Amino acid sequence: MYSASVAGRILNEWLIPHKRSVILKRTQNLDHRRKVKASMGVIFTFPAFLFIFTFMIYPLFTSFYYSFTDYNYVYDKKPVFAGLKNYISAFSDKDFIVTMKNTAVFASSYFVLVMLLGLIIALMLFSFKKGTGFFRTCIFMPIVVPISLAAILFNWVFAENFGLLNFIIGDVLNLQQFTRGWLTSRSTAMGTIVLVTIWSTVGFQTILFLAGLQSISTDILEAAKIDGANALQTITRVILPNLRETYVITGIWAILTGLKVFVQPSVMTGGSPGNATRVMYMHIYDNAFEYFEMGYATALGFILSIIILIFSLINLRINVKEDD
Repeated sequence: MYSASVAGRILNEWLIPHKRSVILKRTQNLDHRRKVKASMGVIFTFPAFLFIFTFMIYPLFTSFYYSFTDYNYVYDKKPVFAGLKNYISAFSDKDFIVTMKNTAVFASSYFVLVMLLGLIIALMLFSFKKGTGFFRTCIFMPIVVPISLAAILFNWVFAENFGLLNFIIGDVLNLQQFTRGWLTSRSTAMGTIVLVTIWSTVGFQTILFLAGLQSISTDILEAAKIDGANALQTITRVILPNLRETYVITGIWAILTGLKVFVQPSVMTGGSPGNATRVMYMHIYDNAFEYFEMGYATALGFILSIIILIFSLINLRINVKEDD
């Protein structure tokens, strides 16, 4: 008995330090693995961080500083701090006021039309579920076409003397009184650009609405059918109220697309006739790269960014209310 207890005590005295050393080694190994994983994570994420810092964070803060300076980067050696001068001058700049109005007209017109067309096309595709693959492809295909290329193609379509549209109206349909310079007339130039933009983007809007329609429970639609609701009542009283979250996403996307328009008027009209199609992004671009007034151009850019941010915050606020 005594010898057994002594042997057990000796064995425990040997095992306990051994167990402690094993546990300590395992802990050290785990710590080493964690450090290796952390260092590998830093190594692999550093290129992405460097890219973001170089092309996003640094230009953002630098341009924000430039917006408070007088800086012509061709003639001036360094920017001179000018306070709020650029921001105050913007709202007394007639060209800026004109471009703001043109941008507002474009954005509001585009918003209404693309929302209506996107919803109508989505409802049609949703109603006829079978055999719509071809039509979905046709509606989506313009998204793949670069907007600059689409603008060049439509320049040929809407040209006054040799355009396809005037040829069809005047020569094919013999309605010469309806032919006109679609891109050279003040009454039609902006509307033409809006139509081209809708052609290029309505497919994406349709996809968003289709996603919203497909998220509606079939039980709700079947219940409406059992209650005797016709197609119009089902759309107005069941489907449309259940697309509230989709309205938020599609609406803000359409507004932002309208406010950031640049390529279409630049390629199709260059802002003409006069300043009828000159938008805010064109005014910012010209001040930065035509007149080299980087301070004033960055101030204009931040004014536009604030407008875009306001709509983004509205979108976020509405989403929070919907979640609540």
